[in-house]
Amino acid sequence: MTNDSLQDRYFPNLPCFGCGPSNSKGLQLKSHVRDDGLVEAWFTPWAEHDNGLGYLNGGIIATVLDCHSAAAVTHEAWTRGWPPLPGADLPYVTAGLDVRYLRPAPLDEPVQLLARVLEASEAEITAEVWLEWDGKPRATGTAVWKRWRPRPPS
Repeated sequence: MTNDSLQDRYFPNLPCFGCGPSNSKGLQLKSHVRDDGLVEAWFTPWAEHDNGLGYLNGGIIATVLDCHSAAAVTHEAWTRGWPPLPGADLPYVTAGLDVRYLRPAPLDEPVQLLARVLEASEAEITAEVWLEWDGKPRATGTAVWKRWRPRPPS
C-alpha cells in the first residue's frame, strides 16, 4: 500500500462528509490499494453513530460503503485515463447503492472496509464494497457510479 490515501491523492479539497479530506467534522475515510488489488480502509465509529441498540447505525454503514467505493472508483478512473471533466470535482458520482445488512457491526471497535471494481466503462463504473469485523462481513453493497458531466447553471 502507498502511504498517501486515495482521498488525499485524488480529491484533497473535497468537503464530502464521509470521505472528504477537507471536512474536519466528517468521517475522514482513508482508503489504500492493497498489494492484492483490493481497496481497504479502517473506520472507527463514534458514540454518536449508535443505532439505538448499541451497534453501528445502518445509515452510517451506507455512508462509509458509498464513500469507500468512491475511492475505488476514482482510482480506477484515473488508472484508465478518465480524470474529472472540466468543472467536475470527481470523475464519477453515485447513481445507486444497494446495501445488504448481514449482521450487527460493533460501535466500539474499528471495522474494515473493502472494495473492488466489477465493471468499468467511461460512462459507468460498478464496484462491490463491504464492511467486515471479526473476520465476517457485516454489510455488503453494490455501488453504481455514472460519469459526472457538469452542466451550466440554468
